[in-house]
Amino acid sequence: MDERLDTFGRAVRARRKEMRLTQEQLAERAGLHPNSISLIERGQTNAGLDVLFAIADALDIAAATLVNAAETERTKGRRGRRG
Repeated sequence: MDERLDTFGRAVRARRKEMRLTQEQLAERAGLHPNSISLIERGQTNAGLDVLFAIADALDIAAATLVNAAETERTKGRRGRRG
C-alpha cells in the first residue's frame, strides 16, 4: 500500500492512544466498525473524506492536523533515507 496510508494510520493510532481509547471505542465514537479502524491504522485501506472527518471529530482534532502529522512523518522518513 501507499506510504501515505501507513503514516496516516500511525497518526490516527498515536492520537487514539494519546486519548486512551481502544479501537472499539474510537469506532463507536466515529460511527465506524472496529475493523475499519484497524485497517486504517495498519495502512491497509484508503479511507474517504467522510471517514477522515468522522475519525478526526471522534479524536477531537482537526482533520488537517491528522493529515499534516502523517505528511510530516513521511517527509522526515524520506530525509532519513537520503543521508
